[in-house]
Amino acid sequence: MKQVVQNYKSGELALLDVPVPGCKPDGVLVRTAYSLISTGTELMKVSEAGMSMVGKARSRPDQVAKVMQSVATNGVPATYRKVMGKLDSYTPLGYSLCGVVEQVGTGIDDVKVGDLVACAGNEHALHAELNWVPKNLYTPVPDGLAPRHAAFGTVGSIAMQGVRQGEPQLGEVALVIGLGLIGQLVVQLLTASGVRVVGVDPDPARCELAERLGAATCGDPAAAAVEVAVAELTGGHGVDQVYLAAGGDSNQPVELAARLCRDRGRVVDIGKCRLDLPWNAYYEKELDVRFSRSYGPGRYDPAYELEGRDYPIGYVRWTERRNLACFLDLLARGRVDVEPLVSHVADFDDAVETYGRLKDGELKAVAVLFRYPEQTEEAGEAQAPAVTVPAVRRGGAAAGPTRSVKAPVRLAFVGAGNYATSMLLPHLAQREGVELSTVVTTTALSAANAQRKFGFAEATTDLDAVLGDGSIDAVVVATRHSTHAELTRRALSAGKAVFVEKPLALAEDELAGVLAAVEESGNDRLQVGFNRRFAPLLREARKRFGARTGPASLRYLINAGRLEHGSWYLRQGTEGSRFVGEGGHFIDTASWLLGADPVSVYAVATSGNEDLQVLLRYPDGSTATISYVTTGSPGFPKETLDLVADGKVLRLDDFVRASVYADGRGGPKRWVSSRLPKARDKGQSAELAAFVRAVRTGGPMPVSLESLVATTTATLAVQAGLAGGAPVTLAGAR
Repeated sequence: MKQVVQNYKSGELALLDVPVPGCKPDGVLVRTAYSLISTGTELMKVSEAGMSMVGKARSRPDQVAKVMQSVATNGVPATYRKVMGKLDSYTPLGYSLCGVVEQVGTGIDDVKVGDLVACAGNEHALHAELNWVPKNLYTPVPDGLAPRHAAFGTVGSIAMQGVRQGEPQLGEVALVIGLGLIGQLVVQLLTASGVRVVGVDPDPARCELAERLGAATCGDPAAAAVEVAVAELTGGHGVDQVYLAAGGDSNQPVELAARLCRDRGRVVDIGKCRLDLPWNAYYEKELDVRFSRSYGPGRYDPAYELEGRDYPIGYVRWTERRNLACFLDLLARGRVDVEPLVSHVADFDDAVETYGRLKDGELKAVAVLFRYPEQTEEAGEAQAPAVTVPAVRRGGAAAGPTRSVKAPVRLAFVGAGNYATSMLLPHLAQREGVELSTVVTTTALSAANAQRKFGFAEATTDLDAVLGDGSIDAVVVATRHSTHAELTRRALSAGKAVFVEKPLALAEDELAGVLAAVEESGNDRLQVGFNRRFAPLLREARKRFGARTGPASLRYLINAGRLEHGSWYLRQGTEGSRFVGEGGHFIDTASWLLGADPVSVYAVATSGNEDLQVLLRYPDGSTATISYVTTGSPGFPKETLDLVADGKVLRLDDFVRASVYADGRGGPKRWVSSRLPKARDKGQSAELAAFVRAVRTGGPMPVSLESLVATTTATLAVQAGLAGGAPVTLAGAR
C-alpha cells in the first residue's frame, strides 16, 4: 500500500510503498476514502523538517533537554545513534480521515466490515491507503453524511474541544483570532451555540468566508473596525471569550485578546501561538487563560486511546470519541457546513506535489482533501508464597541446524522500535555471517524504515508467513514486554532459534507456556537479552578478580530515574511492573558474577513501591543486594556495582570504569581500567555475536536455558515477595 511520509532530517516528502498494517485486537482496519490535510499543523511540521539542525533544535527546546539528559546517562555515541536514527527515519503525516472498515479485530462489536467510519489520531488516521484504528479513535458515520465531509471529524473535534473550554452561553459575544481551518470551525460552532462572533485575520478572503458562515463581522487585527464592532456588540464591555486559533511567533494575538476581552473574561488557546502574556493587562482584568488539549479528554492517555478503556459518561461527558461523534452529528444535521472550507481535492497519487504547492504558497487553501483510488461518494455501502523454578524438559535432542555452517544466518526481526534500531540492529547490519531477511512490525511505516536503514530483504506485518518460512534460521523478538512470551513460544514451536529481549515472561503461566513449547518441539535454542554479562569491561574486571573460595557480598545500585508521563513502561496492567520488565538484567549479572542461580528472594519497597531493595541468597552463602531506585538524582551514574570476597573488591562504575582491589604478598594491589571507553558498552554487540555464532555452528547457546529460567523465576518472585512481606524460596533452584 502507499503512505505519505517525511524524513525529518532531510525534509524529503515521499509517497512510499509500505506493508499493510495488521489488524490487531480492539480495533479495525480501515481503507481510506478521504483524508484531510491540516493546513496549519501539518504544514508547520513540514516547514520544521526543512530547517537546519540548529533551527530544529531552536524550535524544539524540550527535545534538546531530553537529548542532553540522554548524553549524561548513556554517553555521546549511544545518544547520537539514537537521535540520528530517529531523525533519519520516515515519519507519518495526517490525523483526520474517513474510510470503510475492511477488517474487524477481536473485541469489536459496534461496527462491521463495509461500515463507513471517521477516524482520528496522528498515529492511526494517517495519509495512507489502509490504517489500523483502535476502538476509541473511530466512530460510525451517520447515514447520509458524505465521506469527504466526515473526513473533517478530527479537526472538528479539536475546534469543539476548544469551544467547550470557553464555556459559551446563549447571548454572549466571542472573538476568534485566526480564521484558518480550526478558526472557521470555531466560528460555526459558536454560532450554532447562540453566540455572536467577531473574527480576526489579516486575510480578507478568510474574513469574508467566516462572515458567510455566521460571524457577525470580521476584519484585520490592525483595523479599527474590529474594535468598533466589539464595542457595539458588547455595549463597550468587551467580549466574553477569546479563542486563539492563530499560529506563528507574533505576540499580537494575546495582546489583542487582553485589549478586547471584558473584565474576568476567558481566553482559550487552541492553536500554537506565542504566549508572552502582558502581565498588567491580564492581571487588571483578571483574565482566565485556558488551554484546549487536542480532541478532548482521553488524548495522550494510552489506556483510553490504545487499550479502549472508556471514561464513564457520568464523570467525563465529552471524550475524544464523543466529541468526534457529536461533530459528525452536527454535520449530518446541517448545523455545521464544511463544504465551503474545501479549497482543493487532490488525488492521493499527487500527495507530494500537493504538499509542495501548499508549502510554496502556490496553492492557498483553508482545507485540502486527498481522494483515494476507487473511492466515490457512495463509499461505505455494505461489502461482503513459595515459587517453584520450572524444570526444563526437552522433548528430544535439541534441534541443531540443518544448514551449512558456512552459510550466513538468515534472521527475521520482530519489532523495530527505538531500542531495536539503536542498540541491536546497528550491530547486526554489517556483521559477517548474518543476512537480515525480514523485518516484521504491526505498523507499516516502522517496517519500511527498518528495511531502508538496515537493508532487510523484505518488510511485512505478517508474522505467520515469516514463521512458516523454512529458510529463516532465527527470529529476534524486540517487541513490547507483554508479547515476548507468546512470540517466543510460537517461534520455538516453528523450529526457529530465538533471541528475545528481556523479559522472557511477565507471569509464571507465560514462562510455563515457553517451556511447554520447548518440551513439545524439542527446540531449546533460546537466548534472552541479558547483555551485561557480555560487557567487555565487566568481563575483564571479573577476570582480574579471579576465582574465590569463600562466599561473596554483591551490591548493585540501579539509579533508574523517573519515567516520562505516558511511557508504555507505566502500563502495569498490560506490560507488567517496571522491575519485572528490566530487573532480570541485574539478577542475571549478579548470578553470573557469583557463578550460581539464587535460592531465595526477599524484596521490600518504599511507600508507593517507587524504590525496591531485593536481596538474593545463593547456594554457597553468597548474597546480592539490588537497589532499584527511581527517586535519585539524574546526574548520578545509572549503574554501580561492588563485589566483595576473599579480601578482594571489584568495582564497576556505569560501564565507564572498573577497578579491582586485592591483598597480595607485597601489600594491597590495585587494577584500574586504563582509559575511559569511547562509549558505554553494555555487551549488546558481544551477546549478538555469541548468539549468531551458536546458530551458525550449532554449538551451545550463550546462556543455558536453565539459567534463563532461574533468572526469570527470581525476577517474578520479587512481586510475590513484596506482596507477602517474607522471603520467597525458589524451590528446585540449582
